[in-house]
Amino acid sequence: MSTELDRVPYINLRSYKRDGGAVDTPVWTAPLDGKLYVFTLRESFKVKRIGRNPKVQVAKCDVRGKLLGPWLDGECREISAGSDLEKRAYAAFIDKYGMQMRVGNFFSTLAGRMKRRVMLEIALAKAPG
Repeated sequence: MSTELDRVPYINLRSYKRDGGAVDTPVWTAPLDGKLYVFTLRESFKVKRIGRNPKVQVAKCDVRGKLLGPWLDGECREISAGSDLEKRAYAAFIDKYGMQMRVGNFFSTLAGRMKRRVMLEIALAKAPG
């Protein structure tokens, strides 16, 4: 399932706190096998929120998180570290972002952040009808 979000540079990832409050975070995303992938640091609060509640919403946005499209419902899960799927998702990021991703990976490796990253998979809900 290809969507407009496959081609945009940023999406807003909305995850939910224990009290139901929404938290929006602009992130890079890469499409793979009809799903969207996002990477972040394992200790980030969004990982903790998604661990408690996999329901998310995503929308096209700019680098600062300003919405540029409608919210879409989905479910998010963490991908196993070192898995073939994780490797393919990173390759999808390199395909989409090119040198930006390679440079980011280089500096993240130097800073020790690559080992702290986690890949998240977002499956968008099917549109009714």
